[in-house]
This record gives sequence, C-alpha cells and structure tokens, in this order.
Amino acid sequence: MSGTGPVRIGMLSFAHMHGASYAAAVARLEGAVLAGVYDRDKARGRTMAQRFHTDFCHKLELLLGPEVDAVIVCSENARHRELTVAAAEAGKHVLCEKPIATTVEDAAAMMHACQANGVKLQVAFPCRFLTAVVRAKQMVEEGKLGRILAVKGTNRGTMPGGWFTDKRLAGGGAVMDHTVHVADLMRWFLGAEVTEVYAEVGSMIYGDEFDDCGTLTLTFDNGVFATLDPSWSRNRAYPTWGDVTMTISGTEGVLCVDAFDQKVMVYAAEEHVAREVSVADDMDFFLVSDFVECIAGDREPTITGRDGLEALRVALAAYESAETHRPVKIAR
Repeated sequence: MSGTGPVRIGMLSFAHMHGASYAAAVARLEGAVLAGVYDRDKARGRTMAQRFHTDFCHKLELLLGPEVDAVIVCSENARHRELTVAAAEAGKHVLCEKPIATTVEDAAAMMHACQANGVKLQVAFPCRFLTAVVRAKQMVEEGKLGRILAVKGTNRGTMPGGWFTDKRLAGGGAVMDHTVHVADLMRWFLGAEVTEVYAEVGSMIYGDEFDDCGTLTLTFDNGVFATLDPSWSRNRAYPTWGDVTMTISGTEGVLCVDAFDQKVMVYAAEEHVAREVSVADDMDFFLVSDFVECIAGDREPTITGRDGLEALRVALAAYESAETHRPVKIAR
C-alpha cells in the first residue's frame, strides 16, 4: 500500500452492472482513488475509464503494477478466479463481486491465492450494510425474538439478460444470481451453516434454457429451517428492480425485514403518472468504503472469502437437488 496516502484501486472489468456503482463509490471516497480500468471488452473499458476520468489498460498486467494497491473484480462470474488469482499473485487486495465463483474449486483457489500472498479477499454482499438489515441483526443478537425457529426469505428481481443467462459464464440463472445474497444474510444472522438443501428450480417465466425461478428449503446446523425464493419474477414495468426480504420467526416474536422498502411515491401532474422513487441506503458505497477501511486499517474484511464460499455452496446444492429431486447434504 502507498504509505499513508489514499488506497489506489483498479477496476477489473465492468461486465457486471454493479461495476459502475462501485467505481462511483471509489470516486466519492476521500481515502481512495480510482487508479485505472482493465476490461476484456476494450470498447467498454475505454468508455468507463473516460466516464470515471482514469486510465484504461489494455493488458491486465499493466493494471497490476506498484501504482495499484487493490482491485475490484466485476467480470462474468466464471472469470472471477482468473482475475482474483492474478491480482493476489501481484500483491493486490481484492473485492470480488458475488457469487465468489461458479465452483467450489474456483472459490477455494481464490481464497488460497489471497492467503498465500498475504492480501485481503472481500466478497460483495452489500445487503449486510443496509440500515434495516443491520438493525434486524442487532435485534436478533439482543434476543428480542427469543430462540429463532425459522426464516422465510425472498430475493426477487428483474432478469438482467446478457451473460447472466449463459450458464458457462454465470454458473446458472436466477438461483445462482439471487440465492447467495440472502443465504449469506441468513447464515450471518443465525451464526450457523446450511447442512441440507432441497430445491425446485424452473424456467416458468421466460420459458428459456436458463432457470428464472426456484424455491429452496434450507436446514441449518442449529436446527433452524428456512425457505427462499430467488427468482427473476419482476418485469421491466415493476416500480423497483427487486427486493430482499426476511421474515424471522422466534419463540418471542416475528420480525419482518424489507431491505429495500425505503421509497416515496411521486405523483407527477405534468406526466400524468405515479411512480416510486427510492431513497434507500447506498449499500454499494458502504461496501466499498468498508473494503477501503479494512485495507487502510489492516483488519480482516467484514465479508470474507469463506462467507462467499458458504453462500455458493447453497446455490450449487440447490441445483443438484433440483436435478436429483432429493435433498442434498452439504459436505465440508
């Protein structure tokens, strides 16, 4: 790292739509600077570099020199390993978009590379930083709900299209894309690991080769069971792009969490329309800020590679269960 100066961050790909939000967060932070952009799609890379007033590097190694302290990986899911391992071997800290990878083997290789080279690996689960989620976790930890019995979760959003529907690049469809966020929140809240998954997965909305909906039942090692709807069931006309909800049932009460339900209704007389306008927390900014703080303060990431791996195991077990029509035990 560059002495006491700002953390110099390189962007590795803008294939994922969150890349632009992360780059904007870096630009806003006083303790960080966007040091450059690398993207296999050179046209996209040059466009984003120009947008964020930084340099475009047409070769990966050009962005992994001594002038960079850390990178944010926002490539297609299947390429996370390649970019993360290259960054780690160059001594760069890594914030990797979720899911951490598309296979357990790739995730383990990423974790090993970062550990072996003494760099930090943080996984992008920004929902952990939303105000409603943080407060709900505090209430659970304080025992407000008593002993937790069950959790019902959702992560329903719009179908992003593009490479997200290509299993070779994404590792799956909606179940891969949307399971990991809430699986991470559940294990974080419960302090427990998923031991068994039963899932029904289908292509009921778009009728294509990729999965767009599913229902998962999870069993945790502390006896809690949970259900999860990780679908692409929101069409383009829906007021908000998606949701993240949890209903947490305990012996002393029930808590409902709607992480993105921070909005106001705007009635525009001139346009003769009513629309929702989000006033939600900027979770991506909080995520990137936390990543920068963990580097500057030389502490462990808030969301570790292991967190990413355990959430990935749930999604992979769901696909296996859907294929075999049986519950799948997660081996560790």
